[in-house]
Amino acid sequence: MPLLESDAKGVFVISATPFADDGAIDFESLDRAIDFYFDKGADGITILGMMGEAPKLAMAESHEVSARAIARAGNRPVIVGCSAPGLAAIGELGKASMDLGAAGIMVAPPGTLKTDSQIVGYYHDVARALGDGVPIVLQDFPLATNVHVAPEVIGQIVADIPEMVMLKHEDWPGLAKITAIRKAESRGQRRISILCGNGGVFLPEELARGADGAMTGFGYPEMMVSVTALVAQGDMAQAQDIFDAYLPLVRYEQQPGVGLAVRKHVLARRGVIASPMIRPPGRGLSAEAVAEVDRLVSRQELRLKAIG
Repeated sequence: MPLLESDAKGVFVISATPFADDGAIDFESLDRAIDFYFDKGADGITILGMMGEAPKLAMAESHEVSARAIARAGNRPVIVGCSAPGLAAIGELGKASMDLGAAGIMVAPPGTLKTDSQIVGYYHDVARALGDGVPIVLQDFPLATNVHVAPEVIGQIVADIPEMVMLKHEDWPGLAKITAIRKAESRGQRRISILCGNGGVFLPEELARGADGAMTGFGYPEMMVSVTALVAQGDMAQAQDIFDAYLPLVRYEQQPGVGLAVRKHVLARRGVIASPMIRPPGRGLSAEAVAEVDRLVSRQELRLKAIG
């Protein structure tokens, strides 16, 4: 499997981790999910992210999920989320995943980092833990990590660490950060790929600012694929029309605390995963929320039929 490079573009879907009703990992549903994402046009897959419930998995389970997903993807790129409180866990899972054929490793900064120099130093430590030549994705998600990484700090990390090839951009508001990074690159800073998260809620604007695509989850990944492709072709109007058609579901999924449950419910309804189970301490949707999501999905299906 080819390694992730700094010119990566398109949509790398953050895969949900399917669980059976008893909380065990459902590997058959994981296979279907990987097939589904690629069938819908994904350029790659990212597993064991925050919305993949990675912190709820034992290390042995993380190894099993990584091995299964990489094998199922074949020669298509899989990025493995290895964020952890300690570098030993990052190194263990990261090296094992790369040996299995992963394209790269995604790491978010731990909440203990308080200064710019600590952030830069941390990614030096991550690069050493993973080893020379292992592509790294910096997950910049301050709403979850409480670590704010300024564009200048990202520039320093990129200058210092050649393995840093991608930014998973999830700052909010963060459009100005994309602009700042691209302006710095126009002045000579090494260019890296920028793929954006946050459920795609700002995807048209992020692409217009210079992002290369999306790295997030959504119950209808084909929307992100279409929007990203159309913007690349210069057809922003059509891209916005398609995005707008899915906006009610995108909006509903952005609710803090229930977004993953919404996504899993939609994936189960579409036959991708067998159960919408959230591993505790998370919880599923209330009956009222299920009814609201089902109504939005039914309206979406009618809308898609109407536009052919």
